[in-house]
Amino acid sequence: MNKANWIKELVRSEEHLEESGVVDLSLGLDSERVLAQEATSLLTRLKEEFIEASNAFNELKASPLGRIKIYGIAKTQADFMLFRNGFKMIFYYKAAGVIGIRHHFLGTTYNPPNLSQMSAPAAPGSGAGAIAAVEEVLIEARRGPFHDLIWCFQGEAVRLEALVRYHFTLFVKESSK
Repeated sequence: MNKANWIKELVRSEEHLEESGVVDLSLGLDSERVLAQEATSLLTRLKEEFIEASNAFNELKASPLGRIKIYGIAKTQADFMLFRNGFKMIFYYKAAGVIGIRHHFLGTTYNPPNLSQMSAPAAPGSGAGAIAAVEEVLIEARRGPFHDLIWCFQGEAVRLEALVRYHFTLFVKESSK
């Protein structure tokens, strides 16, 4: 949440106190709404980073075939999808403080990426000859000192740059087959 948002939250809380006489002790520090705003903010930043990476990839690619496209997902606030050669990578709001990433391929063959350390195994029936395979990764918000929000994968803090580099590289490799 940017500075203006948390300051607005403090002002709203104080105005509510003045109007109703009811004190809000949490000041929005642990609310579901704050986690939802942070998840939406992370999705927006991720989308910006993937757009930048895709633009660079597409510009450096000599052939117009196999270019990466990014689409917003209808009826969602910040969800988006990378698309190339029938392969999709979907980034979506799963719950307050949880971002999901799904790797999805529609086709006659699929060799799932080596994601054995990821949070969920491949969908049943994946492998050679599969019609659809899905891999899901969850990025979850954790509270750090002073209510700092830390985005984690399997309990380990993640850096935005590393997350983008890893998933973009995985997407390019898997979608080039």
